Amino acid sequence: MRLFDSHCHIDDPCFEKDLESVFERMEAAEVRALMIAGVTLNTLQRALAIADKRENVFVSAGIHPHNAASCSEEMLEQMKLLAQNPKVRAWGETGLDFNRMFSPEKDQEKWLIRQIETAAGLALPLIFHERDSNGRFIDILKAHFNPESRGVVHCFSGTKKELETYLSLGLYIGITGVLTIKNRGVELRKLVNYIPDDHILIETDAPYLTPAPQKNQTRRNEPAFVRSTFLKLAEIKNEHPGILAEKLWLNTCRLFNVTPF
Repeated sequence: MRLFDSHCHIDDPCFEKDLESVFERMEAAEVRALMIAGVTLNTLQRALAIADKRENVFVSAGIHPHNAASCSEEMLEQMKLLAQNPKVRAWGETGLDFNRMFSPEKDQEKWLIRQIETAAGLALPLIFHERDSNGRFIDILKAHFNPESRGVVHCFSGTKKELETYLSLGLYIGITGVLTIKNRGVELRKLVNYIPDDHILIETDAPYLTPAPQKNQTRRNEPAFVRSTFLKLAEIKNEHPGILAEKLWLNTCRLFNVTPF
């Protein structure tokens, strides 16, 4: 099989001491490629330093909603320059997070709209983050997002109605290790069969959201563990793992404009 971790943060300092081992375990788990999602200018720079040394590592540029209060037009211009690097294949993660409120709502909404516009200008697909936005995220998508631009709602945890709206906008749906968690993943396991095979991606969001059974041994998630999420997905969908893996691989390559290898 060939698996693609469509969203991780291995630029995080917790990976500094054993990053090579992380890649070795990733390869052993048949995870052949990954996308490092940017959340600030600094994380983008760190991610590019990793990706420039490895053919199978790609990067997205963006400002996370938690960091929206510190965003500026100057920062976006710097990111746009870095996005000329061929390793940058997406913009994000950007979106709304009204759960933890690390940035005011008005800042999150302003910079989400500006980043949608920026991504469109660069012809880059978007990686979206949404949590507890009470419909505002969907309102903004309907007003500002062109489905031809393409994108993914990463770490999907919404309702069936929200899922249907995302799919109607042509968005891909990112599934994390939450799928494998006994109690927390109940609703997600009910909804994944409503997602067409050609619009699903798998992801770790490493170092966060460690799936079962690995979460019983370690708190830190890593790209190799996306295999556990994938196997649970294949089980729920009652599909042959080899066939489903290839579908998801091609989905991810198509979204991020990566030539399958």
